[in-house]
Amino acid sequence: MAELVTTGTWMVDSDKEVAFIDAWADFAAWASSMPGAGPLRLGRDVRDKRRFVSYAAWTDADAVHAWKSAPAFRERLAGVLQHVDDFQASELDVVARAANGSCARTPSIPDNEA
Repeated sequence: MAELVTTGTWMVDSDKEVAFIDAWADFAAWASSMPGAGPLRLGRDVRDKRRFVSYAAWTDADAVHAWKSAPAFRERLAGVLQHVDDFQASELDVVARAANGSCARTPSIPDNEA
């Protein structure tokens, strides 16, 4: 199985920002304890202060699906969603990675599809 990255784009009003970040941190602490989870990160868009993006690398799709199927997932996510105006989630297959001046494609992606 290939590495998978989950992302979330969150739109937050400034009056809800502190509560949102606190709720996201609690959600992320729980999520990071799940099998296959890497570090979870939350960033703020420098051009649109209302937009936050979260992302995490997971060992594979099975780990993500187990996390999202966990009995507590919906309740914990709802604790974050109560502070946002909009939320969009994505699951991304990692098709290439770069580090230390070199780049490699995921072997399962043919050259003509990259």
